Amino acid sequence: MTTTRFTTTLAAATLLAGAAFADGHANPQVGGADMLAELNIVENAMNSPIHTTLVAAVSAAGLVETLSGEGPFTVFAPTDEAFAALPDGTVDTLLMEENLDQLTTILTCHVVGAEAFSDAIGGMIADDGGAHPVETLGGCTLTAEMDGEMITLTDEQGRVATVTVADVDQSNGVIHVIDAVLLPAM
Repeated sequence: MTTTRFTTTLAAATLLAGAAFADGHANPQVGGADMLAELNIVENAMNSPIHTTLVAAVSAAGLVETLSGEGPFTVFAPTDEAFAALPDGTVDTLLMEENLDQLTTILTCHVVGAEAFSDAIGGMIADDGGAHPVETLGGCTLTAEMDGEMITLTDEQGRVATVTVADVDQSNGVIHVIDAVLLPAM
């Protein structure tokens, strides 16, 4: 599937899903913190007590301005526990100056250049027979699938992340909290 088809399909699906979301859903809390729809992705991530590693990584990679921008973006946001599950020393190594390009690639493999609420993602999964390719701004292709009522994302290495908190509306997109760090193919 090309990025254009994904973005076009996503845009049409999210117009309907976004309107339905705005009409009847409150924004979920993340880590016990209120997530405010009038704040952008970076502002809300900074308020989340379970995304301190992600915020530090975004800052180190120089992505704060980008993810604070107009968007729209969909961010699959790994928790601190997800980063802690990586092999010992991985995060510290990625935060080193000489590894910032690799860190940027990993982080942007969690970002889609369109807004996609869970209803739209679920619809695309169903339309594609149970597995939908999701092209990211980092050049990775994730595979979105359903596991019961939960959305899962499989990266190019076969690692699976589950969306644990969906549809956190932002002024410039949406965040879906995930329980694993997604990695590009090596």
